[in-house]
Amino acid sequence: MMGTVNISFNDDLLKQIDKVAGEESRSRSELIREAARSYIARKRKWSQIFQIGMRTASSKGLTEKDIETEIAAYRKSKNK
Repeated sequence: MMGTVNISFNDDLLKQIDKVAGEESRSRSELIREAARSYIARKRKWSQIFQIGMRTASSKGLTEKDIETEIAAYRKSKNK
């Protein structure tokens, strides 16, 4: 089953969409469907990563402040 959605794009973005679609010999619809699938997959993956991180931090008794402190220390060590 397929549904139809009307979406408005500003002229610059539409030109970019058309350019990429043309380069890939695809229609606008195919390109936008693929972009939507990629976005959804990326959101799901990041959600899973954050859930794993939260479970790990919880099991180790770490707080958000502990994580921020570790990140800051790591960044500081890399900038030396």
